[in-house]
Amino acid sequence: MLNKNKICQIGKQVIEIEAEAVTRLKDRIDDTFAAACELLLNCKGHIVVIGMGKSGHIANKIAATMASTGTPAFFVHPSEANHGDLGMIKPEDAVLTISNSGNTAEIVAILPVIKQLGCTLISLTGNPSSILAKEAIINLDASVTKEACPLGLAPTSSTTATLALGDALAIALLEQRGFTKDDFALSHPGGILGKRLLLRIDELLRTGTAIPKVNKDSLLSTALIEITAKRMGMTTIVDDNDKVIGIFTDGDLRRTLDKNLSIDNTPIKDVMTPSFKTISLGMLAFDALTLMEEYEITSLLVLDSENNLAGVLHLHDILKTGII
Repeated sequence: MLNKNKICQIGKQVIEIEAEAVTRLKDRIDDTFAAACELLLNCKGHIVVIGMGKSGHIANKIAATMASTGTPAFFVHPSEANHGDLGMIKPEDAVLTISNSGNTAEIVAILPVIKQLGCTLISLTGNPSSILAKEAIINLDASVTKEACPLGLAPTSSTTATLALGDALAIALLEQRGFTKDDFALSHPGGILGKRLLLRIDELLRTGTAIPKVNKDSLLSTALIEITAKRMGMTTIVDDNDKVIGIFTDGDLRRTLDKNLSIDNTPIKDVMTPSFKTISLGMLAFDALTLMEEYEITSLLVLDSENNLAGVLHLHDILKTGII
């Protein structure tokens, strides 16, 4: 029978061991780390990250993190490099080799070509006496006292520490490059993050005849027909010059019915809400959504640079974009 207490105890031990391995890295963020960052910042080409096995998976992630945060980088598998992919590496590139032992045969085999190309070589290893550490201009120490695996075989603490050190490199480079949210959005246009940072309300507005609108002298019954037809749960109220002077929502309708007012005899101007929230063209859709949530409303009137009504933004039109 499964011993749940034992299982949880093992899980906690793994977390504790790996957390300690990462914490020990703090003392190694020193001049050597800064020098490695300087070399990577000065690289005129790409950062080529190389690793084998579990280290290869970590290397791939580090390359992806760098690429998405302003440092052009890509992963090269050392075995594939031995069979043609070395052609992807150029003299102006910097090569970051990742190996816990520092003696991974597949990586060692391509070192002569990397050196011949004249690439900047940085290693990230768990063995400062290894071949990779000695051949590199700079070696970053990612060694751990023990693996979380009780057999001491499966890469666990070592891969976690390596990933954390790779993230430290990527974020340090991000800061030095002055990488911004807008820059981040450009490399993530298809995801939720990209939409939050790029998508603007101008693309989502209901404009022209799609805008629910009635004249101030219209009867409440006419306003209800407009609300139903435009299916936004509200209508704008305009004066004779087509300027918005109020809105009428589903909530206003409930309050009006509570007063037993006749929908066929009551002018909409008598029951409209004269105060309403507006936003300007160019606003981020995510910011508009935040505003709706703050004021617990489902529609916003959008004004142009001359304070004319440019359109109406509805909550559903934002949510359909998948922004959350």
